Amino acid sequence: MVDHARAFWVVTPGRGEIRAVPVPEPGPNEVLVRTICSGISRGTETLVFRGQVPRDQYAVMRAPFQEGEFPGPVKYGYLSVGRVEAGPAGLRGRTVFCLYPHQTHYVVPADAVVVVPDEVPPERAVLAGTVETAINALWDAPPLIGDRVTVVGAGMVGCCVAALLARFPAVHVQLVDVDSSRAAVAMALGVEFAQPAQAAPGRDLVVHTSATGEGLQLALNLLASEGTVLELSWYGDRTVGLALGGVFHSGRLTIRSSQVGAIAPARRGRRTHADRLRLALELLRDPAFDALHDGTSAFDDLPKVLADMAAGAGPVLSHVIAYGQG
Repeated sequence: MVDHARAFWVVTPGRGEIRAVPVPEPGPNEVLVRTICSGISRGTETLVFRGQVPRDQYAVMRAPFQEGEFPGPVKYGYLSVGRVEAGPAGLRGRTVFCLYPHQTHYVVPADAVVVVPDEVPPERAVLAGTVETAINALWDAPPLIGDRVTVVGAGMVGCCVAALLARFPAVHVQLVDVDSSRAAVAMALGVEFAQPAQAAPGRDLVVHTSATGEGLQLALNLLASEGTVLELSWYGDRTVGLALGGVFHSGRLTIRSSQVGAIAPARRGRRTHADRLRLALELLRDPAFDALHDGTSAFDDLPKVLADMAAGAGPVLSHVIAYGQG
């Protein structure tokens, strides 16, 4: 049995380190997981790294297996894929996804892990939490057949939303980003790409994921009369200004937020968090999601990788953290 592991902690805003942590022996109905890889949820985790979680959101923004408190020291993260080394017979040896921070080994209740389909490689499975966010968003504001839909922001969340929207019948999907290199990703996902100046107007639904005020204003500007912007960005403690004159009132436009912490009202009585996560992993059978993989770094390099991301450099899509043998 493993009696200790190594985990990534945000020690103080702007500084992370890898620490030794104890690992308890698994009890009945618990599993010991050896991590294969984990993913970084860039938007949320860089805000946590920079210490920008608003004080009144400390409780709301807790990750399921977070240790410590904001702004730090805190062990944070929720995109972990590993192999079960001990636990119930039906799970031993299986590859599983868990909403756990970046750590080499961990013990959790058996019902906290979801088996990854055999056809889904671990490096793709780290997207399960992000695809889960996209599922919840499209439960909050599902497009109708034939709708014209734009996704503003081609980061991890935006690309996962676009990938799911591409499956809807007769829905025209445009992915918009300032980075022209995202055109290749859009093509792999089966959607159209445009930079902001060329974005198509008159949209029935715009999903905003860029986490910028400029992106949110663009999303509003692209709407048709009585259209909806679905806001998935989280701004932390930043204030965002919008021009709400013009057509905002006369066009009866709507801005609606969506957040993965709660099941969307449209499915809240009929789906659990586990149901939603299992659905995400089933959807990840599609190899199109591999277009989001933009590289791999070793676990020991995670403090620098996250610091670079928080400073605005480094990878911007699904960057995998590989653990070797832990």
